[in-house]
Amino acid sequence: METLRELYRIGRGPSSSHTLAPDRASRLFLMRYPHAEQYKVILYGSLAKTGKGHLTDKAILDVFPEGRLEIVFDTETTEIPHPNTMDFFAYDQGIEIGHCRILSAGGGRIQIFGEPPTSSPDVYPHSSFAEIKEHCQKQHIRLWQYVVDTEGYDIIVYLERIWAAMKNSIYDGLEAEGVLPGGLNVQRKAKFLYKQRHIDESSETKTSRLMCAYAFAASEQNAGGGTIVTAPTCGACGVVPAVLFYMQNKHNFRDSEIVRALATAGIMGNLIKHNASISGAECGCQAEIGSACSMAAAALAELHEMDLDQVEYAAEIAMEHMLGLTCDPINGLVQIPCIERNGVAAMRAHSAFILANFLTNTRKISFDLVVQTMKQTGMDLFSKYRETSEGGLAEMYSHSQPLPAAE
Repeated sequence: METLRELYRIGRGPSSSHTLAPDRASRLFLMRYPHAEQYKVILYGSLAKTGKGHLTDKAILDVFPEGRLEIVFDTETTEIPHPNTMDFFAYDQGIEIGHCRILSAGGGRIQIFGEPPTSSPDVYPHSSFAEIKEHCQKQHIRLWQYVVDTEGYDIIVYLERIWAAMKNSIYDGLEAEGVLPGGLNVQRKAKFLYKQRHIDESSETKTSRLMCAYAFAASEQNAGGGTIVTAPTCGACGVVPAVLFYMQNKHNFRDSEIVRALATAGIMGNLIKHNASISGAECGCQAEIGSACSMAAAALAELHEMDLDQVEYAAEIAMEHMLGLTCDPINGLVQIPCIERNGVAAMRAHSAFILANFLTNTRKISFDLVVQTMKQTGMDLFSKYRETSEGGLAEMYSHSQPLPAAE
């Protein structure tokens, strides 16, 4: 498995697959052919069908010299190696001088088709939770210590930066007001949720309200093109920060304790990424919000120093009950249902953590098994429910809107 630096990335929203990865792919291609007279990019699959809503064209246009790029949204071609496929071309005097097919593989990661992997080399010697758990038990260490032992103390310094960026995304989101861009006229709600106390607010209601406010804050920053942290993706960026920010404010956990929880969450996210997928275009929203929920539940368990079995069970519960979740963003925007899903997943992660505290000894399903199940479920999902905006809520919403008046 790769370093956690490849899982937690600081970047601009709204989508790791649709903006961060195309940005990286564009910079790589431009670096290879910096003196071409003209460029063309063809987007396929999910990138073509929801690219405009995800600001893919803007992410690419911002990289290339003005007036020298043509972008084609090919929604018809289906014989592609990955649902997020891009073809880059460079021309000189009308003659093609370069071509790269680049895949957006989830979480901002890119892969050049037909070339050795461009991602960072594997640094973790184990590739399943069962192997990691056995190692930790033999060494009498916790998961965060396994991360430090494997990656060195610099990873803690990196995660401190990640936590600072996560908190800033929440702070900024709690202050922001107005309508999100994209045409759906979605109002920012984080500040309202944070300020508005329920008329008969119990402690449980307050917990839910604040967790949702924090999740909405980061998610709305993402939807508005603000700076967030992939955890593990842009579209699911609010879940992990929300639960940890809430716990820090309520129980005064130190930043050092939060960073350890982030390391543990990162291991679970890395396992999902390595053995299944964190891409909505590959496996639906279960791969994004489900993975984030699983990571957040594990983080909460680590924060409360629960044992390895309880950490595993918390992560497993969270993922198991996200299985089959479709990715059907309305108009291709990371707004509906994405923002609310971050809030719901934060609350579900909290519930999974509580259940794991009581019921670990009764469990029948391992974390590794539920990850395998998620991958197979994702492969079985009809393509309309994998980030194409052609099915589910996106389709029903488009049919419910009045037709434009005839000219």
